[in-house]
Amino acid sequence: MSDCHGRVRSVTRLVLVDDDPMVRTGLRLILGGEPDLDIVGEAEDGRRAMEVIRDLGPDLVLLDIRMPGQDGLTTTEMLRAWPEPPRILVLTTFDADEMVLRALRLGADGFLLKDTPPPRMIEAVRAVARGEPVLSPSVARQVIAAATAGREPARPQARTELGRLTERELEVAVEVARGSSNTEIAERLYMSVATVKANVTRIFAKLGAENRVQVAMRVRDAGLLGDTAD
Repeated sequence: MSDCHGRVRSVTRLVLVDDDPMVRTGLRLILGGEPDLDIVGEAEDGRRAMEVIRDLGPDLVLLDIRMPGQDGLTTTEMLRAWPEPPRILVLTTFDADEMVLRALRLGADGFLLKDTPPPRMIEAVRAVARGEPVLSPSVARQVIAAATAGREPARPQARTELGRLTERELEVAVEVARGSSNTEIAERLYMSVATVKANVTRIFAKLGAENRVQVAMRVRDAGLLGDTAD
């Protein structure tokens, strides 16, 4: 596929997995009109999803976390065991669900609330397809807090790992740990959103982190937030 300037545009092949047909219809209406997104299949539960995904080989799966029978957690774990799994974007109705944290630990590439505004949802799907982990900004603070609560800080190790970052990258990492979105970070640190994204990508690489929660754990363990005692 080419755009109006003749440049080749890659198409991301999607599978929608949700037990509610109305949710699947809504997702199809939101995403189906985008020229770079192709909804190739749907499933109403995790067991059927495994068959559809195996047959169609999508690039990305939008996966409901709560379904009768085989839920999103089991499906995520099974998909991650494949040699070349699709990317997984978990959909949830709840702000700070323990199941979401478990999905992230199992290797989900991100999560969104089902009532996320359509433009944000479209951009999130594109970001995950590019390999950028996504956390819904409206719940990121709660997820990060829940993921790090009650943990014994590994302070020396965390500070050693954060020492690999430049001063600017460290500032961005602290904002990530506070649950700030890329747009919020850009405003607070007087950076462009593109520059923030580039910094976040480098932070992930240097820390060996797969998502923003793991970055937040390093920052909190290092005692760089006001709510973490030294």
